[in-house]
Amino acid sequence: MTSTAGSTAPTGMRPDPSGRVRRFSAAERWVHRTTGYLMLVCLVTAACLYLGPIAQLVGRRHLMVTLHEWSGILLPAPFLLGLFSAAFRADLRRLNRFAVYDRQWLRAVRRRRTSPESRPAGKFNAGQKLYAGWIAGAVLVMMFTGLLMWFMGLLPFISRTSAIFVHDLLAWAITFVLIGHMRKAYEDPEARLGLRTGFVSRSWADRHHSRWLSEEREGREGRAGRGKAGRSGNV
Repeated sequence: MTSTAGSTAPTGMRPDPSGRVRRFSAAERWVHRTTGYLMLVCLVTAACLYLGPIAQLVGRRHLMVTLHEWSGILLPAPFLLGLFSAAFRADLRRLNRFAVYDRQWLRAVRRRRTSPESRPAGKFNAGQKLYAGWIAGAVLVMMFTGLLMWFMGLLPFISRTSAIFVHDLLAWAITFVLIGHMRKAYEDPEARLGLRTGFVSRSWADRHHSRWLSEEREGREGRAGRGKAGRSGNV
């Protein structure tokens, strides 16, 4: 999902005496965690409704349907509340911007190059940007088809059978993509630490997101220079 907060910088990447830098604000971590919980409820209840052996084991179909419907409807809520956070909005702009070095990152992945120099990345690498865009679109389609199934006749020219087919097919796609997402997170304990505490080590950031560090450093220096110029002009 998103990402930073702190001192004078808009994104809040703040140096820490222990050699850490701030990567995510509390609001961003809350958005990510809450969205993850809602998505998990959606997938678990879907399995209880869709897979026969699990449905027989769990039972309570009406409860599963209710949980599935409302967790799906509430999925956009953390995102919408996160828009009140300046750090969250700043990271949305980052996720929506595909730079030249992102294409370089993708070429390095295709050619199986693993050195940090061959995979330059800003706050988010190209893979994270593509994932964020895909999952956002998938959630919207899932909500739309789910509402068509819930309120039959909402759009008479779209049959309920078509809505069910798209909903089920996309549910499987989301499941496999989320498994890949969690697998990548499991392989990177430092990235998980950043989502839990908001901080990562400077060495990790420099190795995996060097452009983020350099951009933030240049931004701080620019603001400091403008501040000095302003003070000297007032003398």
